[in-house]
Amino acid sequence: MARILILTPQLPYPPQALTGFSQGTTIRNFNLIAGLRRRHTVDLLTFHTPTAAGGPELLMSYCEQVVTVPPPARSLTKRALDTLLRKAPDMALRLEAPVMHVRLADLLRANRYDILQIEGIEMAPYALTLEPAARPRLVFDDHNAEYVLQKRAFATDARRPRRWVGAAYSLIQWQKLATYERRICRAADRVVAVSETDRRALQRLAPGLGVTVVPNGVDLDFYRPGVTPPAPGLGPHSLVFTGKMDFRPNVDAVLWFVDEVLPLITSRLPDARFYVVGQSPHPRLAPLADHAAVVITGRVPDTRPYIAGAGVYVIPLRIGGGTRLKVLEAMAMGQAIVSTRLGCDGFPFQDGREVRFADSPEAFAETVVRLLQSREQAETLGRAARTYVEANYGWDVIVPRLEALYRR
Repeated sequence: MARILILTPQLPYPPQALTGFSQGTTIRNFNLIAGLRRRHTVDLLTFHTPTAAGGPELLMSYCEQVVTVPPPARSLTKRALDTLLRKAPDMALRLEAPVMHVRLADLLRANRYDILQIEGIEMAPYALTLEPAARPRLVFDDHNAEYVLQKRAFATDARRPRRWVGAAYSLIQWQKLATYERRICRAADRVVAVSETDRRALQRLAPGLGVTVVPNGVDLDFYRPGVTPPAPGLGPHSLVFTGKMDFRPNVDAVLWFVDEVLPLITSRLPDARFYVVGQSPHPRLAPLADHAAVVITGRVPDTRPYIAGAGVYVIPLRIGGGTRLKVLEAMAMGQAIVSTRLGCDGFPFQDGREVRFADSPEAFAETVVRLLQSREQAETLGRAARTYVEANYGWDVIVPRLEALYRR
């Protein structure tokens, strides 16, 4: 049994994608902690706003100690100046707080930890300030190969003059992240990636780096067919996308789908409706409020009724990296999925077996229409998806991979 101190960028609770509260990092962190505590002692150091929904007491049945620090405030002006003047990438400065360094030092001084686990690159600064000889074994869980995400964002935005400001930001961050991500990976004793794709990306950054894949997973009981009825109003030709809707890749995905794909679908199925389900819709999505075939829900208490009501679940992502929990959630609920290949990047899926892939607007629309018109085909695809995640992506299968890393 190991004594483990885990640092996370936000309180890892609640454990499911109740869209008003949780996101992928939260879900991954909670389920890793819940699995580890069965055979290990886990302490948690995290950022948390005292007035936010939920509290540290909710995690006390999983952790020996939960220590929280208020997240720092950082204005857009400060971010802009940091982008221009500082060598560190934006992500490494996002949660910069002197009090977090103090709390970490206090915990390391008071406890004999075997493992110090850093969850995500935002928390890397708190590991890099420690002397290797004075700290426990350092495990860095890199939730995405972050430099790749910014490289892809630059490539996408550079093609559109209206997005050149965003492209310039991504170009700067891509270069800074490559240097910084290499630094934290080299400093860590063990490095974790969420997919083989990310593992290879990190090894391109740092040749010879040892990287262990510990993928994202899904709660197979919470997400299963028939667990919840469909949301009212969703017809048989409903298309559903879920996610945090101020996240840049999700915004780009929705706008591309509405502009390029949806008109091709509604020209053949006029009653098709596209449901965009997730908290904090970005201002760039505001014009869609008047679109007759689009419904922007904003925050909902539970995404499952929308996933359950989808005729087809769509993942039209063109930017990003890592492995997306939304993919596993829809598959676990037995839904037919149409995705860009990037949308399922990092998963070893085969086109036509667990999901359907389409990258051009025409191919995406054609694949969606065929599945909407053939419920038998859609249900067959959904059953295969559920079977696949049961065999490969339950947390009971995934957590032992992380435990094995501790013993090396």
